Amino acid sequence: MTLRNNLDNIDLHILEIITQNARIPFKDVAAEVGVSRAAVHQRVNRMIEMKVITGSGYHIDPRKVDYKTCTYVGVFLEKGGFYEDVAEELKEIPEIVECHYTTGQYAIFVKVYARDNEHLKEVLSEKVQKISGISSTETFISLEETFKRQVPIRD
Repeated sequence: MTLRNNLDNIDLHILEIITQNARIPFKDVAAEVGVSRAAVHQRVNRMIEMKVITGSGYHIDPRKVDYKTCTYVGVFLEKGGFYEDVAEELKEIPEIVECHYTTGQYAIFVKVYARDNEHLKEVLSEKVQKISGISSTETFISLEETFKRQVPIRD
């Protein structure tokens, strides 16, 4: 059966398994899904080519490398047309780990990791707020990440 983006139930089962544990050996995925290791390898490569699977690597816990303050910042632009230029400049700030063009109150919403509040103040005042086209920002410090997960693969 073909589903979203030409993915069948086997593809979705593989995705469900590897999103829970990206380091699981393909032989273990194959055993759970009921296909060969080569089939898992081919399907994963196809999903990478289709850009269903993006990126690779390890997820680092920012707190373990001394980035203890997680913050979300709503960015107001002087004009909506400044979005692309502002986004390019925001991309140059390494403490910004996500950037979203949004509807609603803010034109842009970013996620920032800082070592502490003093470092956050420096990032905001010396980097973000000096970008031409930004009229103001609103900052929300996350007190705790309660959970984080991937989107559900199968309904």
